[in-house]
Amino acid sequence: MSYASLATGVLLAACTGSRFDPDGLRNKLLAPLPEGGTVAHESAHRLLLVVPKVIAVLRPGAEALARVLNEAGCDVIFSADAVRGMGASLAAGVAAAEDAESWIVALADMPRIAPDTIGAVARAVDEGAALAAPYYQGRRGHPVGFGAQHRAALLALDGDAGARALLGSHAVTRIDVDDPGVLRDIDTPADLQGL
Repeated sequence: MSYASLATGVLLAACTGSRFDPDGLRNKLLAPLPEGGTVAHESAHRLLLVVPKVIAVLRPGAEALARVLNEAGCDVIFSADAVRGMGASLAAGVAAAEDAESWIVALADMPRIAPDTIGAVARAVDEGAALAAPYYQGRRGHPVGFGAQHRAALLALDGDAGARALLGSHAVTRIDVDDPGVLRDIDTPADLQGL
């Protein structure tokens, strides 16, 4: 059984996936996984095993993806600001979770993160860490946990850098894991086949 956290999940699902399909005809988040289901559904499912609520941030017009994420159990929001990048999407997700005390931020194109890893990040934040992230073989991965003290900074994010500057300027509670899924995102069809 995974750790049950009081944090709110924010699932960033507004990417265009241009490297997956330059023509824009196939949404990588709706790509089927070898065992069934889709990339986005599996990413959401794993996050929901740990947190009671997940806000999924989508671009307007992504109705098929919204249906998949609603079926997975997410609260879906459409953010027109998402076209400006991951930072704007993250700010929209935090704004939509106004009653949250902390956030576990995950990417919808990372369906192989172990629930125990998500639980370890959530536990660190629940126990007072201002920032927490998993590390695999010395590299920081996802998801990232943010404590309440970072609410204003998260709401002010914009552009495509996400929370990189925030993570670079504050101490991050490092959680070493044996979970390559924290680094494995789906950017190309080859990434999907490599799962």
